[in-house]
Amino acid sequence: MAKATKKQALGRGLSALLKDPENDIKSVADKNADKVIGNVVELDLASIEVNPFQPRTNFSDEALQELASSIRELGIIQPITVRKLDFNKYQLVSGERRYRASKIVGLETIPAYIRIANDQESLEMALVENIQRQDLDPIEIALSYQRLIDEIQVTQEKLSDRVGKKRSTITNYLRLLKLHPIIQTGMRDGFVSMGHGRALITIDKKKDQIDIYEKIVADGLSVRATEQLVRSYQEGNKVDVSIKKPSVSKTLPDFVTSHLETIREHVAAKVEISASSSGKGKIVIPFHSKEEFQRLRKLLSGE
Repeated sequence: MAKATKKQALGRGLSALLKDPENDIKSVADKNADKVIGNVVELDLASIEVNPFQPRTNFSDEALQELASSIRELGIIQPITVRKLDFNKYQLVSGERRYRASKIVGLETIPAYIRIANDQESLEMALVENIQRQDLDPIEIALSYQRLIDEIQVTQEKLSDRVGKKRSTITNYLRLLKLHPIIQTGMRDGFVSMGHGRALITIDKKKDQIDIYEKIVADGLSVRATEQLVRSYQEGNKVDVSIKKPSVSKTLPDFVTSHLETIREHVAAKVEISASSSGKGKIVIPFHSKEEFQRLRKLLSGE
């Protein structure tokens, strides 16, 4: 405990050093730069701005509230990383969720590692760090790879070395950007997985991509079933892309049958309902993958 307190006090001392105009550090060669760079410093949240190079665009409100609750109880366990812009002005490189959650809690300061980097270095650091995260969706990762290639001017081979991923893995992600924008959005929202997307990439006609995509979502097709459907399409066979509508049992009460199709269309799944004339019953919504479950969860929770 004493060690942690000493480290925190050191952070506050370095923070005071950074607020001294006579000790404004602009490069690693400046006086006192060695005392700041690489150390954890307590920075005012108000002095930090969001990184415009941040590749992540989706932040779950529920997840932020959970993180805020953890920070309220335990504090910031992992410092954020920032780069120095000007006197007492910083920009996030990584840790935007911690930054946002800290503002929700009402903290005034946050522990941070300070880097001295130009715009290009900051972009590369932010993109590479975020690519390593486990909670980015496939399209966010693909866009990050594409930005690194376009803005840092690296080849896929060099990018492979920088991010520690096989070149084939990078290629597979980049190919997702050839999908119709509707399908890309569906992948970001968890309606379909990367496996579904990789199967659909092989279809050149965007209209056919959409027709099969809609069938995947409506019928809850697995990746394997999707691959078989696409294979049949490529072999020139006529593919039935009509959405299956399960038959409605005549024994169901009218108050159920009159709304069953509306419910099925709303959730895009083969909903099954059993009910008695007294009004008691149950609703069953099947799902075939983790991604499909997440889609239904978001839909039903109103996210």
